[in-house]
Amino acid sequence: MREVMPLMRKTSSKRNADIDRTLGIDQQRAARKRATFWVVAAIVTVLVAGAVMFWLTDKSSSTQYTTAEVQRGNLTITVTATGTLEPTNQVEVGSELSGIIETVEVDYNDYVKVGQVLARLDPERLEPKVLQSQAALESARAKLLEAEANVLETHNELKRLRRLAELSKKKLPSQHDIDAAEAAFKRAQAEEASAKAQVSQAQATLDQYQTDLEKLVIYSPINGIVLERHVEAGQTFAASFQTPVLFTLAEDLSQMELHVDVDEADVGQVKTGQDATFTVDAYPDRRFFAQIVNVYYAPQVVQDVVTYEALLTVDNSQLLLRPGMTATAEIITKTVEDAILVPNGALRFTPPAPKAEASKGGRSMLRAILPGPPRRPAKQRKVLHTDQGEHRVWTLRDDQPVAIPVTIGSSDGRMTEVVAGDVKAGLPLLVGIIRPSK
Repeated sequence: MREVMPLMRKTSSKRNADIDRTLGIDQQRAARKRATFWVVAAIVTVLVAGAVMFWLTDKSSSTQYTTAEVQRGNLTITVTATGTLEPTNQVEVGSELSGIIETVEVDYNDYVKVGQVLARLDPERLEPKVLQSQAALESARAKLLEAEANVLETHNELKRLRRLAELSKKKLPSQHDIDAAEAAFKRAQAEEASAKAQVSQAQATLDQYQTDLEKLVIYSPINGIVLERHVEAGQTFAASFQTPVLFTLAEDLSQMELHVDVDEADVGQVKTGQDATFTVDAYPDRRFFAQIVNVYYAPQVVQDVVTYEALLTVDNSQLLLRPGMTATAEIITKTVEDAILVPNGALRFTPPAPKAEASKGGRSMLRAILPGPPRRPAKQRKVLHTDQGEHRVWTLRDDQPVAIPVTIGSSDGRMTEVVAGDVKAGLPLLVGIIRPSK
């Protein structure tokens, strides 16, 4: 009986194992064990990695900063504008008459004087008209002489008849003869007046043709230089509704004008008498000087951009500058002397959160993995609210950033004037962070 019982137990266990294999119970248990193992391994790995990261963060060197010193010096405020160089007096020389260019006496870049011949037109068409008008004038003068003689003759006849009537006590001649003599005298006077008018008309015609003949020679109206020449010998042109331009002259290029467009946001700072410097592409390493002589009130609107034209005088005694060059000008609107200056980077700088807060941030990974009870929200850092012109800069004291309130003034985009504040020349201010190596 004792031998039968163990045999039955073995048979029952074997039967149960077969049933478990058939139903897949062993595989499910094995899968659960493997999943539990991998979850535990992942948690341990993350905990170890977080601990290592926290240890490295905590053991890293302290934050290092880049600094820039407070300076004492002069501050120059400028307004930038672009424009073109032009001569102080530019004249376009043309012709009122149509015709053919006979000769051209000057070329590009030639210096000319007042009254110098620039070009000549062919006089072939005008010279016969001048001769014709001279002949008409001589004819009119001859008719005038004839009319004057007729006036003299009729006047003498009228005087004779009147004398005869006086001596004969109005018996001779008859009144009809006297009236006829008076009428003849008046007709002679009228013919004389008409002859004088014809002479004046002929003289005017002659003067007109002579003037036109003189205009066939083109003279320089100024002392200057020839910038452009638009004609060649033998060229035909017509002067109808608009006078054709033959030459463009510039007067005295040793003095030039710079016309710049000032943005509407900056025009309030630009005034007559301010100094300026400018550069041109031809001499990029050289600065030229100019002075504002006028700021026009008329706006110029191009693609909804409003600008105002400013006129500057330029000394070009070396003749390096040429008309039409594009210039970039910096107009000096304000100069502050012997001021305390801080770099603009120091005004924009804000130090990172304190190390304690950073450490708490470093443990956030562990807290995310092993969440604990809810924490109260941290108090927000106090922000320094400043009025207009009031800012703060930072410096290091005992290796910790310390804020210094300052009141700022003018700025040139790189340095800013400090009007009030506990800063002195040579004080290092924080302008950036050097991340520590790990």
